[in-house]
Amino acid sequence: MSDNPSHLAEHVPRPGSQSALRQRNEQLIVAALREQGPLPQAELARTTGLSTATISNIVKVMCADGLATTSPTTSSGRRALAVSLLETPDIALGIDFGRSHVRLVLASPNLRVVAEKYAQLPLGHLAAESIAAAAVMLDELLSESGISRSNVIGAGVGVPGPIDHRTGTVVRGAILPEWVGVNLVSELEQALGLPVCADNDANLGALAQVTWGEHRAARDLMFLKIGSGIGAGLILGGSPYYGHSGITGEIGHSTIFDQGLVCRCGNRGCLETVASTAVMIELLSRGELVPLTVPDIIVRATSGDVAALRVIDDAGMAVGRAVANVVNMINPEIIVVGGPLAALGETLLNPIRRGLVRHAVPAIGEATTVTMSSLGDRAEVLGAISLALTHSRHGQH
Repeated sequence: MSDNPSHLAEHVPRPGSQSALRQRNEQLIVAALREQGPLPQAELARTTGLSTATISNIVKVMCADGLATTSPTTSSGRRALAVSLLETPDIALGIDFGRSHVRLVLASPNLRVVAEKYAQLPLGHLAAESIAAAAVMLDELLSESGISRSNVIGAGVGVPGPIDHRTGTVVRGAILPEWVGVNLVSELEQALGLPVCADNDANLGALAQVTWGEHRAARDLMFLKIGSGIGAGLILGGSPYYGHSGITGEIGHSTIFDQGLVCRCGNRGCLETVASTAVMIELLSRGELVPLTVPDIIVRATSGDVAALRVIDDAGMAVGRAVANVVNMINPEIIVVGGPLAALGETLLNPIRRGLVRHAVPAIGEATTVTMSSLGDRAEVLGAISLALTHSRHGQH
């Protein structure tokens, strides 16, 4: 990888660019073949919504790269070419660092998970210590699964906070303040001995929805992660949107109340100060001998606890209000909600929808689908896999 940190900005595909669209279309084809097995090119076109010319061009590249093969077949009584994915020894690594955890996944280029490992990390964990822990976990994964390190083509990494893609560093506003200023790419490459690309976890959650999830056909999608922080990842025009410096989707720092609490970012009344899981825990732990956890909140809400339901409803309405401002600007087809509160389902989605409809332009708010992610707590690490594969496939190390 280049020693120049500006290489990150150069290698972030711009939405609508030919490189970004080609990557996105290839991911659609891989996902369709992974789910349905070998398909004629005409059927691939119908399944993915891509033109037959686009399918033909991308399949040729995939075959040349050893990712797919074609064989004669018949389709609707006519001679055709069936496309099949090939197993390769190549493996991509995904790493998701959270506020108190790290998760590693190894997967093949045809999006098949081959190994996975998860570990708890202490609150306030330091970057150097957690990166070292991830390196040990990778060694264990490779040993346990019998995979040679030489087959690992690269790593995609997510952290809960903004990353300046011009420098590769974690910037102020991250859930992990101890990581601010750390050159994540450089430190990880040294520890892992692999090419590394890094991104905000919400961006990776969005990427996972259109590569691993059930929303692959969506061209304009917003992934909303609600946890101890609140972030959004955007898919616009079929590709991840990064903006000028790579710092996008910081919806948790949208001002909801002018005279609200001071946020960790330094502003007042940010969405995170009224709707994060940290705030929910603080509100519901008053009078308790031991502070509640997120699972405790889910159990209480599911059992009909009035206080828990009120806190969740207020938070959902605030989230919906903040989302409405984004929706009015970009008019996404779908908003996918993820994070540790996903088990709440409609209990959380309903107030988000009400806040959205109340504050968005009616025609836009009513036409925007709000749903829960089907990928659970693996969304971010699966998106990291997709990022690693994309960079590897297009020589972007």
